[in-house]
Amino acid sequence: MTRRLSGMSFDVEIMGYLIHVEKATLSITDNSAVAQTRGIPDGHVDGDVTADVEYELDTKNFNRLGQAARRNGSWRGIPPHDVLFYANTGDEEMKVEAMGVKLQISDLLDIDGKGGSKKIHKLKGFVTSPDFVRINGVPYLSRDDTRHLIG
Repeated sequence: MTRRLSGMSFDVEIMGYLIHVEKATLSITDNSAVAQTRGIPDGHVDGDVTADVEYELDTKNFNRLGQAARRNGSWRGIPPHDVLFYANTGDEEMKVEAMGVKLQISDLLDIDGKGGSKKIHKLKGFVTSPDFVRINGVPYLSRDDTRHLIG
């Protein structure tokens, strides 16, 4: 039987650090839409795009990213960087790259006095590069989309 991909299959590389994520999300918003003539569908128009990442990290892995913040003088000083999400079970493989991600801390602390679970920190980021997102080596945006932006 084929071994399928799961969340446990993925390695996430952020700023050169292999980070264990409790949870990670990469969301693309594509505002392309149907074109209409007199209220009737008549083709489509390309719209603007954005992509956002969200990570949930335990304190050990959050502190690993803290080393990058220290090198850059602050958390906000961390420059945009490429992120790699990669999984390979031997039967299935997936590689997703988000380009030029600018990080932000969203939930630094959420303290529960009862304990019973690891402390989780949430970070989010937004894609800033016209290289945008690549899925298994294939860009999400067309060459026409990125004309005059990528040399």
